Amino acid sequence: MKDSIFIQTVWNYYKENKRVMSWRDVTSPYFVFISEVMLQQTQVARVLIKFPLFIQLFPDFKTLALAKNIQVLSAWQGMGYNRRALYLKAAAEVVQSRFNGILPEEVDILGDLPGIGNATASSIVAFAYNKPVVFIETNIRRVYIHHYFPHEQNISDDLIIPLVEKTLDRKNPREWYWALMDYGAFLSKQGENPNRKSKHYTKQKKFKGSVREIRGGILKLLLKKPSTLAELKKISSDERLPQALLQLKKEGFIAGKGKKYSVK
Repeated sequence: MKDSIFIQTVWNYYKENKRVMSWRDVTSPYFVFISEVMLQQTQVARVLIKFPLFIQLFPDFKTLALAKNIQVLSAWQGMGYNRRALYLKAAAEVVQSRFNGILPEEVDILGDLPGIGNATASSIVAFAYNKPVVFIETNIRRVYIHHYFPHEQNISDDLIIPLVEKTLDRKNPREWYWALMDYGAFLSKQGENPNRKSKHYTKQKKFKGSVREIRGGILKLLLKKPSTLAELKKISSDERLPQALLQLKKEGFIAGKGKKYSVK
C-alpha cells in the first residue's frame, strides 16, 4: 500500500469517528500522564469512568505525591493491576521533588520514572507536548499490520517502527496518534485481530481463578478494614492465599501487625 493512501485512510476514518475522551479535551501533561498509565493494561471504557473520579481526588502531581497509599489504591479499585497505582504515586513523588511538579519533556527522563517504560514515556511526550516521537502500542501495531502486512506472519516491531516513523505527521503527531489508535480500536472489532500475526503477541492470562484475582480480593477487603487470616479465608479458601499474602507484603502493598493484615 502506498503511504499516501494509508495516511488518507486513517485520517478519513478519524474525521468521521473520532472518540471523545476527557483527557483529550485538555492536554494537560498531568492528565496525559495519568491517562496513559491507566490505559497500559485497562480497556478504554473502564478508564473513561475512573479517570475523572481519580482526577477529582488527585488533581495534580503534588496532591498525588502527598496522598497515602490506601487513598490511591482505594481510588484505583476496578482498574486491575494495582501495582500501577503505587507506581503512579511513586512517579508523582519524583516529579514533585525533582522537577517541582512539572512533567519533563524528555523520553529518557520519563522512562526512568517508576512504572514508566520507553513506550509509555514516548506516548506521554507525544500527547502532552505534541512532539514527533515514534512509538508503538497495541492499536497502532494493529493498523500497520492490517495495511502493510496482510499476508505475513510473525511480524516484528522492528519492521513496523520504520513505517510509523515514515508516516508520522510531524506537525501534528498528537492527533495523528489519536487517529491511529481510534482506527486500530475499530479494526479490533472487524473479524480476526491482526495483532495475532505479531511476533510479540501474547494472549492475556485469565483473571478468573488466578492468583491475581486472590490478590485483588485481599486488597479489596483490607481497603475497608484490617483483617485477620481467618477473615481473609472467607473471601478465598484457595491454598494459594498465603502465597498471595506474601507477594503483597514483599511488594509493599500490605503489612502484617500481629494477627491482622492492613494496607500500608
